Amino acid sequence: MPASPVVTPAAFIQQRNLVDQVADYLTQAIIGQRFAPGERLSEVQLARDLGVSRAPVREAARLLESRGLLVSQPRRGFFVRALDAGELADIFDLRLCLERHAMERLAGSCPSGALPALRRQVEVLCEASGSGDESRRIEADLAFHRLLIASAGNRRLLRTFDDLAHELRLCITLITKTHEAPDSIAESHHLLLDALASGDAPRCREAIDYHIGVARDYVVQGIEGARE
Repeated sequence: MPASPVVTPAAFIQQRNLVDQVADYLTQAIIGQRFAPGERLSEVQLARDLGVSRAPVREAARLLESRGLLVSQPRRGFFVRALDAGELADIFDLRLCLERHAMERLAGSCPSGALPALRRQVEVLCEASGSGDESRRIEADLAFHRLLIASAGNRRLLRTFDDLAHELRLCITLITKTHEAPDSIAESHHLLLDALASGDAPRCREAIDYHIGVARDYVVQGIEGARE
């Protein structure tokens, strides 16, 4: 039996870095809607377009499958995940659990630098919303909510949010497609800051329930309406 080829550490690191780059490209292409939900990805075409072999494209696709952005079908390849209303509701339900808990923790004990940092991030989000760059706006939106959870001081809570973040990118993209005024998405974050500044736990809970509930309703209703 021939010996397996020896892969040096440097070659392995270079290969992993290439996979990550392809994964980043595919993520941005999906979020930017250059690939439609349900569309099949051609490994051959992607490898040709990116100037790489098929191996890193395949590994990147597997990585995105684990993140919930792609799905695979035997002997057919990888397809962009098309979320249905039930899956979207489940994602938002988990997101609400995470952010509601973070808001309640912060209402009881908010670190001194948390509110100023969150206010600065809202400014970044407002600027991104007016830029016309959807990818930039989505990342700014996620950054605000990640900072909110990070400020609560629970690392496991933050890790769970990070695991959910890839699917949330798809959800935020859908909010943009179904929301009448994208700028108001950024402005609505000020209501969360006002609730946190009050230090009132019930008000914080009500604010985050409304904030995420509105987003959920826009997306779910938009998906259901598109299929009628």
